[in-house]
Amino acid sequence: MKRLLLLNLLILLGLMAYAQVNIYNPNADAKAEIAAAINKAKQENKHVFIQIGGNWCPWCVKLHNFMNADSTISEILTKNYVVVKVNYSKENKNLDVLEKLEKPQRFGFPVLVILNSNGNRIHTQDSGLLESGDGYDRRKVLNFLKNWTPEALK
Repeated sequence: MKRLLLLNLLILLGLMAYAQVNIYNPNADAKAEIAAAINKAKQENKHVFIQIGGNWCPWCVKLHNFMNADSTISEILTKNYVVVKVNYSKENKNLDVLEKLEKPQRFGFPVLVILNSNGNRIHTQDSGLLESGDGYDRRKVLNFLKNWTPEALK
């Protein structure tokens, strides 16, 4: 009986922790955030890195945690990109923004979009191609990020 109670408690705590994930903001103005990111990218000679997903999506959370936990990946992102996270959930699907980005949701979630400093979409990445096993592959992610830097496209 104690084991069953402990198991139920652990499951409840896990669900509570999962429910409190707040990476994507359903109330954010994605259009305004992307416009601000484009302006900043232009000033800093960077690209815009858009990560589209939702707090409901385990792989979206995994990608966020993976990219933040690796100092090399974080450094490449900071040096070369202005990062924007766009929410897709029942509260706000941001369909007008996704339409302008040429419907990246067709690849599932999370999906990554790279804009140049003029706001033109230069790449859409199916994040499933960056996976290996039950997580993300560091080598694949690094190659993807390096291949779409402003320097790489010169």
